[in-house]
Amino acid sequence: MMRKFQRTIEDFSCEKCGYFVQGSGYTNHCPQCLWSKHVDINPGDRLALCGGIMEPKSVEVDGDTRIIIHQCVQCNYQKRNKISKEDNFDVILEIMRTRNQ
Repeated sequence: MMRKFQRTIEDFSCEKCGYFVQGSGYTNHCPQCLWSKHVDINPGDRLALCGGIMEPKSVEVDGDTRIIIHQCVQCNYQKRNKISKEDNFDVILEIMRTRNQ
């Protein structure tokens, strides 16, 4: 039986902006530009074959929780990811201002 979440601790360089990210096992996007990579079917499993980069398309707000909606530029797959305290707040605000329309 496949687990829905697998903690995978990995460091990586962002394919969009080049920022070096020290992964915590819960890291799923670059905290500087907020772009992600389509590598998982379930969080942490690294079973997605696509491998495309995922653009932060919008931000949803639900009470105190903010969620980034990522969309793969290669296959159009969409994924929701919680914003972390390390994320660049200026980029979050820019996405909310320009893309949440």
